[in-house]
Amino acid sequence: ESAESGGGLVPPGGSLRLSCVTSGFPSDYFEIGWFRQAPGKNREGVSCIRSVDNLIRYTESVKGRFTVFRDTEKKMMYLQMNNLKPEDTGTYYCAATRYVPPIQRVCWPADFESWGQGTQVTVSL
Repeated sequence: ESAESGGGLVPPGGSLRLSCVTSGFPSDYFEIGWFRQAPGKNREGVSCIRSVDNLIRYTESVKGRFTVFRDTEKKMMYLQMNNLKPEDTGTYYCAATRYVPPIQRVCWPADFESWGQGTQVTVSL
């Protein structure tokens, strides 16, 4: 069973909210986030939260459109995606790590050791 849910097919300009069940990750993670991978491209960090100080980082292309937030009591993380564009298409993953990254390494995929199975997001007419 995938940790992620909420993907689907939406037209450009549409919205989706992705959900991630974090209870399957180590409880002592120090960073958690959302990543995506489009066909033929490398996996990229979309948005991450560094838990030690609640630093949140977004990749430039989603700033102002995507919002990441957590409900720690429910052990959930969400990614609200608005004004979706065709280039947002891809498989979206949530992931966590016990590594405490310096600020310049926040949201580096190679630093994450626990991954969900992904949910597909397709933005198309």
